[in-house]
Amino acid sequence: MESFKTYQAVNSEKTNLNFGISKMQDIYQKRNGAIDEPHRHNYFTVLIIKKAKGLHKIDFTSYDLSERQIFFVAPGQIHQVIEEEQSQGFVMTFATQFLVENSIPLSFIDSLNLFQNYGVTPPLILEESQFDLIENFSESIFQIFHSNANMKNLSIGSYLKLILIECNNICSTNPIDLENDNSGKNIIRAFKKYVDRDFRKEHSTSYYANLLAISADHLNRVVKTTIGKTAKEYIQTRIVTEAKRLIYFTELSNKEIGYELGFNEPANFSAFFKKHTDLSPSNFKNFEATS
Repeated sequence: MESFKTYQAVNSEKTNLNFGISKMQDIYQKRNGAIDEPHRHNYFTVLIIKKAKGLHKIDFTSYDLSERQIFFVAPGQIHQVIEEEQSQGFVMTFATQFLVENSIPLSFIDSLNLFQNYGVTPPLILEESQFDLIENFSESIFQIFHSNANMKNLSIGSYLKLILIECNNICSTNPIDLENDNSGKNIIRAFKKYVDRDFRKEHSTSYYANLLAISADHLNRVVKTTIGKTAKEYIQTRIVTEAKRLIYFTELSNKEIGYELGFNEPANFSAFFKKHTDLSPSNFKNFEATS
């Protein structure tokens, strides 16, 4: 049984809306400064922070809130914003359907180096001129969203795409080329999709290489070159992150979690988890509860 909220719709009151934007200061005032509980969304979230103090916890990693930060939270990630004072900035949320309806290819989002649905996801830190540009785009989106402008979703989609391209180019040494996607990017995109689908039962690099009709060595070279870790490390990171979520936020036993994640023997799961975290599953849960 899960003990955290999962938000299915971008707007719970208007389920036909697939995009939303709010000012962080308005959210803070609406909650009277109360700390939100850990939760996850089935949609994308972008936090554009002009000024803040506190912590942003994403999948058991804490990041200090400060100035000129942008966080990208992928669907499925568990996160919690802990503000010590009223923040300034914007929170944008959008569903996959919004992208489809506004001619933004799903392959575009997959090509970005911004949304990672597990592992370490630190904020993007911007220089003042860079942040001013993103803030201006966000303010335009906010004004359009709260207007009755014709084709406003298309306008919002255009500004959103500009924000994502600009942020991707800032954080990437090899900015995306929207016109000339290459085979390496196609391999990475498909590999990530297959891992997300099958990691609970398939842990070997060769399995995913076979799905892609390439050798395991070739898959490793492509993954290592693109994201800085081997295919095996990528798969293991996905398993560890899901294990942490299940250990801390559900009432499943270690045996049940191990079985859920493709380990036939509880001892094998415990050994795997301890190897990658330096903690047993039980000690991890106790550690997180007191941290």
